[in-house]
Amino acid sequence: MFTFILEVSSIANKNDLFINDQIRAKEVLVIGPNGEQLGVKAINDAKTLANFAGFDLVLINPNGNPPVCKIMDYNKYKYENKKKQKENLKKQRENNLETKEYRLSVTIDVHDFETRVRNASKYLEKGHKIKVSIKFKGRELAHPELGRDVLNRFIEATKDLAEVESKPKLEGKFMNMMLTPKKD
Repeated sequence: MFTFILEVSSIANKNDLFINDQIRAKEVLVIGPNGEQLGVKAINDAKTLANFAGFDLVLINPNGNPPVCKIMDYNKYKYENKKKQKENLKKQRENNLETKEYRLSVTIDVHDFETRVRNASKYLEKGHKIKVSIKFKGRELAHPELGRDVLNRFIEATKDLAEVESKPKLEGKFMNMMLTPKKD
């Protein structure tokens, strides 16, 4: 059972390329470490060239006729690939920042208000946008200035961390505004 686990772990991942002894083709088109074409070689000759240069023989295109191999430092290639993927994920995360919504009411209590401001501040520090909305119920709609006052208090409480993207505006029974984190 133990040897089975070793055999499974030695099988290449989907993303890994075949290197050196894993390549099963008889003849391959060899590309040198500097990108120059060395021509079609027998697999043993290609391995010898790669070994002589101090690099690995890596199967780049197994579907080619003949398959294409490149002489390169495989560990360095994997490291740089992983680095690029991390950088791409980081850029993707920056582009996909969330919009967190906080709902307040005209008659919100002081402690509830402070809790929402504290939570919103944490999200603003992470770089997320904040949407703050107030839902007017019943006769509260007759006094939209009360809702605007609550939103202005929210702006005042988060002024160190946030800029107002869109000012409070009434849309039906809701008054909404957007806050974005300040650029340093």
